[in-house]
Amino acid sequence: MANTYTISDLAREFDVTTRTIRFYEDKGLIVPERRGQTRLYSAADRTKLKLILRGKRLGLSLDESRQIIDMYNPGTNNADQLNRLIGKIQERKALLEAQKRDLDQMLQELDDAEQRCRDALQ
Repeated sequence: MANTYTISDLAREFDVTTRTIRFYEDKGLIVPERRGQTRLYSAADRTKLKLILRGKRLGLSLDESRQIIDMYNPGTNNADQLNRLIGKIQERKALLEAQKRDLDQMLQELDDAEQRCRDALQ
């Protein structure tokens, strides 16, 4: 079968464990062909795994990744899919910006407390 990959091939390529790939399989995100005990993943499965891992790096949940991947429609411009992804990216950026502001404030408060302690020691 052309363009098939074993679980070990994909684990090596994407630097994940075979357990991780089986987890995504158990969740129904990728569906390999079975030949006896051997799992054979298609090019489409490989692409889905790549997108799942990219979504994870972006902070998307598995359900969010699944929704976006499932929106893919060959032969169209996939505007709905891309707009959904843009929305999720904007949500994630806003959350990270808020966390950054909180961290900056906390760092300033720690600097102030440290300075008060140093002043008290002198």
